[in-house]
Amino acid sequence: MNRKDAEQLLKWYSKEKRTLPWRGTGSPEDVWISEIMLQQTRVEAVKDYFTRFRTALPGMEAIASCPEDRLMKLWEGLGYYSRVRNIKKCAEICIRDYGGKLPADYGTLLSLPGIGAYTAGAIASIAFGIPVPAVDGNVLRVYARLTGSRDDIAGPETKKRFTAELQSFLKRESERPAFSVSDFNQSLMELGALLCVPNGAPLCGKCPLQKSCAAFLTGETGSIPFRSPKKARRIEERTLFIIRDGEKFLFRKRPPKGLLAGLYEFPGEPGFLSEEEALDAARRLGTEPLFIEPLPDAKHIFTHIEWHMKAYGIRVSSFADAARHLPDNVKFVTKKELKSFAVPSAFRTYIDYYALEDAR
Repeated sequence: MNRKDAEQLLKWYSKEKRTLPWRGTGSPEDVWISEIMLQQTRVEAVKDYFTRFRTALPGMEAIASCPEDRLMKLWEGLGYYSRVRNIKKCAEICIRDYGGKLPADYGTLLSLPGIGAYTAGAIASIAFGIPVPAVDGNVLRVYARLTGSRDDIAGPETKKRFTAELQSFLKRESERPAFSVSDFNQSLMELGALLCVPNGAPLCGKCPLQKSCAAFLTGETGSIPFRSPKKARRIEERTLFIIRDGEKFLFRKRPPKGLLAGLYEFPGEPGFLSEEEALDAARRLGTEPLFIEPLPDAKHIFTHIEWHMKAYGIRVSSFADAARHLPDNVKFVTKKELKSFAVPSAFRTYIDYYALEDAR
């Protein structure tokens, strides 16, 4: 990367950058929230979530004081729920230690819950103009093609080297008053999102860096960057019990740690159970089943795990007896009441099957 490349890239960015609800607001909090939401999630999917979240929780105090169930509901559908828990923890720390604001220091940002090297770099550079790089997947791909690097971009050493090279460039260029660290880092991300794309052929004909791009000049954009294959996901079989009386469904809150922590789910057990085994499981929950029916199978993919789900609809006459024996993490919920609870999209098949979504 040289000064001429940067100038061409910034000129392109000023014309082609997308209008995004968190871009150009002048709020470090908007940069922070959007960057956390964008982890493992597409930009188009995040727009509405961001607007809804910031409307409901416009400041640090509102985030820090938000009850967990409401926080989970605001995040429902985005997945990776530990992210929003870390947002709340981060808000609490900022109120306690930094006057209710994000600290304008890369190292301090890096020490906060849920903020890693990339996110700290994004906040520091975009919100505060601090000359540090923000190296995500888009930047790794763009920089590998630009420099012609055949190193594995999934490897930590490659990311470390690219980060160091960009850090050196930013430190040098940031001494020029006209240079914007914020725009430069965003322009690299934007180029990777819009032109130097991860899936399919890059749109080299529109790229402002075409004449400098080593991968384009050598005809290697199809093989650069190189990324080693991801580890195969583990398959887990589960059986769910959709237990209901005339009006209510039985939901259980998951443990506070682990996968889908603290969210409400249809109860279930590992493995594929027979009807008789499912009825026994329902009885252990304190209910007395009237009848059982098999429901459609479902599948849900997490980052490292893939759930294959079998389910039974189990009708009971009343939850009255069960209510006397069950722990606090079990609730009997009507369709209308369900809109107050966050239910993972892993159970979408069964939410839709019983038209529970129509109350939302």
